[in-house]
Order: sequence, then C-alpha cells, then structure tokens
Amino acid sequence: MLDDDRVSLPKVDGSELSDAYGWATARPRVITLSEDARPLWRIVRRYARILGETLPEAQAVFIERTAEQTLRVAACLAASECSETITDEILTAAFTLVRRSVQDAVRIAAGQSNDRQRRPSLARASLADKVRARIELHGGRATSSQVLPYVGASAAEVKELPGIIVTVDRSGKTGRPATVFTIRSNSSGDAVPQPACAEREQNQDDSRRSEAWPADSKRDENRATVVQMDAYRPTPRQAPEPAPEPKRPGPLDANPFRALL
Repeated sequence: MLDDDRVSLPKVDGSELSDAYGWATARPRVITLSEDARPLWRIVRRYARILGETLPEAQAVFIERTAEQTLRVAACLAASECSETITDEILTAAFTLVRRSVQDAVRIAAGQSNDRQRRPSLARASLADKVRARIELHGGRATSSQVLPYVGASAAEVKELPGIIVTVDRSGKTGRPATVFTIRSNSSGDAVPQPACAEREQNQDDSRRSEAWPADSKRDENRATVVQMDAYRPTPRQAPEPAPEPKRPGPLDANPFRALL
C-alpha cells in the first residue's frame, strides 16, 4: 500500500495509543504475568526449548529467544491498554505473532539451506571466477601468495577447480619452492604455453633442479629484464651558480630619483 500512490492509508485515531504512551513513561512501571497466564507461559518456554533442540543450527539460531520475544510483545500490548498485568488473552495474542515470525524464519532459513544443497556448483563457480581473475591480473601466471589470500580458499580447494593448472616453481636458489597457478587455454585441456625454462623445469627430476642450463636464446628472450634502482633515481640537482654581485650604485647625484627628493 505504501508503494501504490493510488491507495490511501486508512485514517487511524491514535489518541488512545498516545495516552497509553504517556501513562507508560510517566514513571517506572513493572509489568508482570497474571496467574491465569502462567500455564501458557510455561508452554511458550517449552515450545522455544524444543525448537532449539530439534532444528538444525542454521535455523535454530534465528529463533533461540522466542520466549523472551513473546514476553516483550505481551508487555507492549499490556502497556497499550494502560495495564501492568499480562493476562492470558494478551499472552495468547503475543504468542500468535511471535509463532508466525518463527515459522517464517524457519521457512526462509530452510529454503536457503536447500538451495545450497541443490546448487553446490555455484559456490565453486564463484571461486573459480575469483581465481581466474587473480591469475589474469598477474598476466596468466600467479603464485599462491598472489591468489589464495584474495579468494579465501586453500591451495587444495584451488587445485580441484576445473581449468586451473598447478605447478611447482623451483627456480629460486633459496627458500621454499613456489606454487604457481595458470589457466588452461581451452576446454580440450591444453595448458597455457609456458616459457621454455618453465617447461624444462617441469620435466626435470628433482635431483637435477639445481643444475645450470645451457644458453637458450628463447629463454633469454623470455627472461625478465632486470632494471637497476639507479634508473629510477632522480638526477641529482646541481648546486646553483652563485648570483653575480650587485653593482654598486654610483654617486647619489647620478641617481635621478634621488635628485628629485
């Protein structure tokens, strides 16, 4: 109704509710259960406890304070009638409202759980998209430190993704070998072409990793260019040349402005 401009809201006389609010806030008040409402209150508490013990945790977490919420709603209803007593009728009305909200919460939570079970590939597809984006960001070849912290997954989970190739880079002379992720070039399973040095590393035995490789023009062509830091340092500024000494003024009579004074 609020979104439809053609429908006007009904007029409501809120004078009694305003009077009840003034009554409730005039001084501190204590609202208690009447004797006829206590049996229903015990049922409400048992109802909440049974729900919390029988429902899955993903659903029970939303309704674990059902009894407390029922009591709060009942207290508001009693105060709206300027009463400090929660009768059986008031508690029943409050329990009806809260029980409906419990049913809605359980139904929504259960529907989300069923969707996750029916569509397990969506989470994996989302993870695959993130991994591919990180690899493409680094030029088609990214290490585990460039991927895993940004996708929220472990190396084992990334290895299981379709279309992702995992290799171990042992080219470094020191430190642990690096795990490298690449993307298959097409659905036929062909990997993205790697530099000659990377292909040779993958085929060599672990015992021969540290041997020096012969000169390879293709490898030298693909080798990263090392730029010295001096290339990025700004050219030092030269000391400014000393300013020429100002010429000493001649005799005062030679200055026309001085002569005017």
